[in-house]
Amino acid sequence: MVSMVKNMIDQLMATAQWKGLLRARDLAEKNIPREYLRRASDQGLLERIGRGLYRVSGTMATDNQSLAEVCRKVPTGAVCLLSALRFHDLTTQNPFEVWLAVAPKARSPRMDTVTLRVVRFSGDSLTQGVERHRVAGVEICVYSAAKTVADCFKFRNKIGIDVAVEALRDCLRQRKAKVDDLVRYARICRVERVMSPYMEAML
Repeated sequence: MVSMVKNMIDQLMATAQWKGLLRARDLAEKNIPREYLRRASDQGLLERIGRGLYRVSGTMATDNQSLAEVCRKVPTGAVCLLSALRFHDLTTQNPFEVWLAVAPKARSPRMDTVTLRVVRFSGDSLTQGVERHRVAGVEICVYSAAKTVADCFKFRNKIGIDVAVEALRDCLRQRKAKVDDLVRYARICRVERVMSPYMEAML
């Protein structure tokens, strides 16, 4: 019995370390009963960081920890706009919310550890330009620098044209994206005519 408990907890901890952030439902894939989450927590091996969300105790939080938490909880969403700008170091803004793009008819996600700002994207605007990165052991989906700049111009009434222009300037100066990619995503987001004068002035 003792060896079985130890074996289950060892499997649970290996899963937690591999995934970075552990959800209760992840245990079903490994046939580990949920009671072992409580056992591991009681032993101080895991810490609960949100409803149904755990990480290995003592793990250092990263600057993008909140992005990892959101993407672990909402795997169908993609980090966008101000949060994506911050991820790519294209803004002086430091949003306290995580901006997340979801499909038009997707259920609005809720979290008790992170404040979400949900934005509805559709068609190519939702599916194109998504990159996958690993943060705190978690795969996160975030729009590329070029796509994010185009999104900022599309949603300039939400975030401000000054933020969009700053993002474009930083993107070009830091060479985070090719001009052709910026033009391509501007077309997808239907803001080519809005972006063109700014791009011409900066090139």
